[in-house]
Amino acid sequence: MNDVENPRRIRSFVRREGRLTLAQQRALDELWPRFGIDFSPAALDLQSLFGRTALRVLEIGFGNGESLAAMAAAAPYTDFIGIEVHRPGVGHLLLAIECLALQNLRVCCHDAVEVLERQIPDASLDRVHIFFPDPWHKKRHHKRRLIQPPFVALLARKLKPGGHLHLATDWEDYAVHMLAVLGQSADFANSAPAGEMFCPRPDYRPLTKFERRGERLGHGVRDLIFERT
Repeated sequence: MNDVENPRRIRSFVRREGRLTLAQQRALDELWPRFGIDFSPAALDLQSLFGRTALRVLEIGFGNGESLAAMAAAAPYTDFIGIEVHRPGVGHLLLAIECLALQNLRVCCHDAVEVLERQIPDASLDRVHIFFPDPWHKKRHHKRRLIQPPFVALLARKLKPGGHLHLATDWEDYAVHMLAVLGQSADFANSAPAGEMFCPRPDYRPLTKFERRGERLGHGVRDLIFERT
């Protein structure tokens, strides 16, 4: 869905392109044809994309891709798709794919909502990760937050029954907002331990530099894991 077709949709991101390094530009030129997914209105054949049937994990907003590459390296029998709108981060992840010789990771550089709507088949994903999305902490910007009821409904369509939506944030206000939105959805059930609202960080989610910095500053990180009912 492009901007002409849906001019009123509020985007959850602002493109802050930054400068590409020579290595990142080389990765985009040379590695994108092998590991990149061009945006198209046609649905992807995920089995053909990876050449096998496997568990499928989608990460939205992977930043520089270091944690996503680490997860893919640690789980070679799981297939990963990462979506990020900022090209320097995409180039950085492509370099990591090359360095680690990863065969189970593909990359999109496009608006995640449009990729989900057009390219990801329904009931095709086992997990969706959204780690440290922009909290848009000013009240007047809350409408830009990614986790909103229509987006949660879209994610529910793309997840298999029994699949999981895993969110993480170091902004308490956003964590409470996420809980409220997901709590209103009949498609998801909270997987937190009895009597708790949040889940312990699972072993598969690496600690990021961003997260370690937040911990040093006293920002608690909250993981929310909801099961697709």
